[in-house]
Amino acid sequence: MASSRRSDYDITNTVLVSSPREVMRAVEELMVSAWPQLGFAPLERAFDDFDRLSSGRMPGYAGVDTVYHDRQHTLDVTLAMARLLAGYERQSAPAGQLGQERAVVGIVLALFHDVGYLRRPGDDTQINGAEFTRNHVSRGAEFLRTYLPQIGLPGWAETAAQIVHFTGYERPFSQIVTHDERDVRLGHLLGTADMIAQLADRCYLEKCRDRLYPEFVLGGIALSTADGKPQVRYASGLDLLRQTPQFVASTRATRLDGHFDRAYRYLELLFDGCNPYIEAIDRNMQYLDQVLRSESWRMLRRRPPLHAADPDTLNRVRGLMLGYFKSAWLRD
Repeated sequence: MASSRRSDYDITNTVLVSSPREVMRAVEELMVSAWPQLGFAPLERAFDDFDRLSSGRMPGYAGVDTVYHDRQHTLDVTLAMARLLAGYERQSAPAGQLGQERAVVGIVLALFHDVGYLRRPGDDTQINGAEFTRNHVSRGAEFLRTYLPQIGLPGWAETAAQIVHFTGYERPFSQIVTHDERDVRLGHLLGTADMIAQLADRCYLEKCRDRLYPEFVLGGIALSTADGKPQVRYASGLDLLRQTPQFVASTRATRLDGHFDRAYRYLELLFDGCNPYIEAIDRNMQYLDQVLRSESWRMLRRRPPLHAADPDTLNRVRGLMLGYFKSAWLRD
C-alpha cells in the first residue's frame, strides 16, 4: 500500500482528500457506522460552505492562499477526525460516548479549524493568509461563533470556539473553558486528527521544506525581532527539516501521547488492530533520518499537487517570501 499511495489520497490510498465530495461520502459512511440515525443535513451544508469558502467563491472571503495549510490538508484532517470519532464511539462505555450531535460538531470543527487563515475584506494590510499564523486559531474561533447558529447548532457556538484551540498554540490547554468532559475528549480527538493527518502525509517532508517554510517566513515565525535584534529560527526549508525530528518527537510526547492521551489508539478498531497513521509517521521520520544522515536532498523528489483558490498560489507565495527577505535585509 505504501509504495503505490498517491500524493492526494488518504492514508489508505482509497479516498481522494483533495475532493470535498469524496471526503464527505467517506465521512458519511463512518458517521453512520457509529450513529445509524444521524441526520447529515448540517454536515452537507458545512462541506458545501467549506468548498465555497476555500475556493474563493463565498463573498467576503479570499479563498485559500496558504500553501501548506491548503484544502487537501483540511479534508485530510476531517477524514481522520471522522475515523477517530467513529472508533472512539464504538468502543466507549455509554457514559463516555459523545453522541451524534457532538460528533457532528466535531466534523464541523475539523472542516473549519484553519478558516482563520482566510483573508477577509477588513484585512487590508495582509497580502497572504500565512500572515495570520500566530492568531489564526482565534480568528477561526470567531468564525465558529457566528457559523454554528447558521447550520442549526446555536447551542454549540461558544463550546466550539473553545475546542478549536486544541489545534493551536495560542492558548494553553488548561485555559480552554468547557463544561463537559466529553467536550475535552472531542478536543483531544480534533487535536490528534490535525497532527496525525499532516505528519502522515505522503509528501510531509517535501511540504515542510517547500511550503511550510514560506508560511513561517510570511507569518513571522522563521525570522523574528526580539529587543530590536533580528533572530533566525529557521534559516531555510532545509534548516526546518533538520529541526523536524525534534519537533515530531516533542509533539508525540507532549501532545499526542501526553495531553491528548494517545487518542490515536481509537483508530485501531477500524484497522484490525493496526494504526496506519502512526505507521506512516514512523516511515516519514525514518526516511528523513536517512536524508539527514546522507545530506542527499535529492531523495526528497516528490512534487505534491497544491489545492488552493488560485493555481498560481505557490509561485506568488515564493515571490512574497523573497520580498520579505529583501525588506528584512534593508531594515538591517
